[in-house]
Amino acid sequence: MSEPSFQHQGELPGFESSAPKERPVTQVHHVPEPSSLKELSWLGLGALGVVYGDIGTSPLYAIRECFLTEHTHIHATQGNILGILSLVFWSLMVVVVAKYLTFVLRADNRGEGGVLALLALVAKKIPRSDDPFRAPMLLSLALFGTALLIADGMITPSISVLSAVEGVEIAFPQLHHLVIPITIGILGGLFLMQSRGTAKVANIFGPAMVVWFLFIGLLGLPEIVRNPSILWAVSPHHAINFFLQNGKAAFFVLGSVVLCITGTEALYADMGHFGRKPIKFAWYALVMPGLLINYFGQGALLLSKSGDPSQLKAVLEHPFYALAGGWLLYPTIAVATLATIIASQALISGMFSLSQQAVQLGYLPRLTIIHTSREMRGQIYIPEVNWFLMAACFALVLMFKSSSNLAAAYGISVVGAMSITSVLMYVLARKNWGWTRAKAGWLFGAFLAVDLIYLAANTPKLGSGGLFPLVVGAFAFFAMTTWKMGQAVIADKMRDSAKPLEDFMEQIRHEEPPRVKGYAVFMTSQLDMAPPVLLHHYKHNKVLHKSVILLKVQTENVPVVDLDDRITFKDDGLGFHQVTAKYGFMETPDVREILVSCNAVGLPVSLLDTSFYVGRMTVLATGESRLPRWRKWIYAVLSRNARPATGFFNIPPDMVIEVGMEIEV
Repeated sequence: MSEPSFQHQGELPGFESSAPKERPVTQVHHVPEPSSLKELSWLGLGALGVVYGDIGTSPLYAIRECFLTEHTHIHATQGNILGILSLVFWSLMVVVVAKYLTFVLRADNRGEGGVLALLALVAKKIPRSDDPFRAPMLLSLALFGTALLIADGMITPSISVLSAVEGVEIAFPQLHHLVIPITIGILGGLFLMQSRGTAKVANIFGPAMVVWFLFIGLLGLPEIVRNPSILWAVSPHHAINFFLQNGKAAFFVLGSVVLCITGTEALYADMGHFGRKPIKFAWYALVMPGLLINYFGQGALLLSKSGDPSQLKAVLEHPFYALAGGWLLYPTIAVATLATIIASQALISGMFSLSQQAVQLGYLPRLTIIHTSREMRGQIYIPEVNWFLMAACFALVLMFKSSSNLAAAYGISVVGAMSITSVLMYVLARKNWGWTRAKAGWLFGAFLAVDLIYLAANTPKLGSGGLFPLVVGAFAFFAMTTWKMGQAVIADKMRDSAKPLEDFMEQIRHEEPPRVKGYAVFMTSQLDMAPPVLLHHYKHNKVLHKSVILLKVQTENVPVVDLDDRITFKDDGLGFHQVTAKYGFMETPDVREILVSCNAVGLPVSLLDTSFYVGRMTVLATGESRLPRWRKWIYAVLSRNARPATGFFNIPPDMVIEVGMEIEV
């Protein structure tokens, strides 16, 4: 691993060293708002394939879990069916429509969304000097929310594909034993294709999800026509009566109702891909009608079978597939499987972006980030994350064996992340939008109350799988914070071993060492200091290049930086040059491109005559730093597995000279 000054890190105002996520350097503009209905429709079509895959496949299992969860034992009576449908309807209205589509999507950082983009907006208004406690608290909340989303990224592909494949045992009961192998095979194929990129596959995602939402709507519509009384479930009094009649059991049903809103965070996180209007357009035009018709269709079917216990039991096993009788069951299984693959793909791609963001923030060691498309934004592949997710999904399927069992582990991570968003939205409304404390408190306090109610309703799941996302989230949180703390310790040690640039240049002026032709590039995080690698190089070789470039890669608190503002340059004399390359948190730094851009600002650089000096550092967990021993061990392990700076910054390997260093933490 190279020394910390060579890792791409920036600072959010009021926070210690944080640098948001990257995107391909060719993508320097966020998606503009559509100017015509045609453009709106096309962007909305794309949003269907990426944004709504998770929430769109929830009908496969959400209603079933409301009745079959082991913690509630709710009977499928007319009152209970109407009550649960009312809870589903109002959950979608309050959480998706009111909270996210109406308010959260307004919090965009130059078109980008997501919990860390939201944090970046809030951070601008909370200097650490004004409040030394709030900034670290909000940073920790956002980081833990990120850790919970990592857990969600493991569960979603597993439960989605498994719930679809379970239709096989309904159509062919004798093939029950093949459900797990088929699920493993589909997931394995999905992860194996990631290295090819999803740009071409993504072209069919939108149209395929159009088919899905139309299909599930058409499945539910006949049952609603047969039992139109189910539409009375839109009245909230049915939800109230449900609580009055079932008491504590009704409260814990909310832990299953929350399954109908999983994936809601994607509405915000993927805003930068499509824009606010297309996401809202897709929801109102197709997603919400398709979901509601299918949910109400399942409720109507249950209502029609409520007088026959044997038929009711059969429907409750899989109310979604029960809507498709006879020959229609087979295309339903096929379409559902395709939809869950798309939903899984969206989550996998999201995990790639999330991991990339954590690397840029300095919370994970450098990973292998491969851009699979120069045309489509966000098309990246991270092998380490891909294989980790594949192993996790395989383990979950083999461990839980059914989507019903896996649903016990689902929900806690989703609601936890939504709760954190509510807290950050309150701060943003107060600091950025200028809302009064009462106005922001009433609105986002109400949303937070709803989130916390859902979170409390999920507590019975802790004993039957619900601990999994918390354990994964805690592990990810401690790993990320340990890396951050370890980098801070290393940075302090490097700072102590560095030397003010003015003093070093005075030494050079006095000693007049030999200067060889060409350019030497030393990456650094402090332009006013001579980096340790430069000092080591001069100490042992007693020679310098005629042109020495101190390069600092700096992440700005915006998604993208205009090309005209990318490079700033300062000539220090004696052949020393300071270059600062600014990138947005949705961009990828590329050292070769930076040096080419230097020519435009008055610093001619020839790549063929350039050498890059980087540090190759070995970390030992035997020092006397403030880190606990267990954190030292974790940091040392992570550092040994970090990707070299040469590959991360796209530095040509045949132009690199490494300087070995050993340091204790």
